[in-house]
Amino acid sequence: MQVTEIKGYSVKFPMNLPIILLSNNGGSNISHVTMFILQGFSIEYLSQVVLFIVFLLIYLLSIMTNVLIICIVKMAPHLHKPMYFFLSNFAFLEIWYISVTVPKMLSDFLTQKKTISVKSCMMQFYLFFLFGSTENFLLAAMSFDRYVAICYPLRYLLIMNESFCRLLAAGAWIISVIAMTVVMIPITRLSFCGSNVIDHVFCDFSPLVKIACQGVKLSEVIFFFLAGLVSGGCFILIIASYTHIILTVLSTSSASRLRNAFTTCASHFLVIFIYYGTVIFIYMRPSASISFQVDKVVSVFYSALTPLLNPLIYSLRNKEVREAIQNILANRLSKRKGC
Repeated sequence: MQVTEIKGYSVKFPMNLPIILLSNNGGSNISHVTMFILQGFSIEYLSQVVLFIVFLLIYLLSIMTNVLIICIVKMAPHLHKPMYFFLSNFAFLEIWYISVTVPKMLSDFLTQKKTISVKSCMMQFYLFFLFGSTENFLLAAMSFDRYVAICYPLRYLLIMNESFCRLLAAGAWIISVIAMTVVMIPITRLSFCGSNVIDHVFCDFSPLVKIACQGVKLSEVIFFFLAGLVSGGCFILIIASYTHIILTVLSTSSASRLRNAFTTCASHFLVIFIYYGTVIFIYMRPSASISFQVDKVVSVFYSALTPLLNPLIYSLRNKEVREAIQNILANRLSKRKGC
């Protein structure tokens, strides 16, 4: 037996019984939450098994396609250009982006105990938005690359040199780390004194602060200010770049140049539409219109499907990438036959 003194009384507990002490603060009991429960989707177990198989295939295909893009860009000399440098960086980012949420989601599909520690939840939140912020900057860098290539073709290689491209890529990561570190300061100080059930499939911002009882206002102000600054700023730069591209192309009477510009930028337009469409839907709506059930579905699409769609959009619609894949496969087959 274990003897514990609580407010002057000696209470005996069995040695193997866990003790949860509640502190009294102004007449209300506040328990320190150490574990969260991810509610996920309220569906039958058989449906969860089906979702496990579907998302496992999506995850594996996403990893394979993004790794393929990185390898193709590295192996094909004619793809050693600024555009494909950013594309390989983007593919590298997508590998980590999908790996933050989907593996945990897959394990939760097959278990009834959908728990995650507070520290793991905070780490998942940090990495998810770190990679999301970096994606904003990389999309902006890729649009700037297209702007220089189409509007200043003769100065393209001079402006978009290797050092400048590396600086843009490194800046995307460094600024994102700084921004997310600022966001995490109030997030880590949130107090959870009620329910520990997160109505989501991963540790997203709105479901997390919904169950917090202290520090919510400061967290919301900092999060939405920096999210608006990063996403809004990058979106404005992207729109400005493509506005100049459209005006430059329309000012010429060359139909071939117009067609080349469209085919070059169409893939980027589609990725931007998917990315910012989901970001605006989830994070830039009035709080009164939030429906967590809808958000969960959109978030799954946002975090699991876009890392698969983005490389497919870029590679299947890009003639140079398709030709590089065909050439590499042809060389591999010829070497095998030669042996």
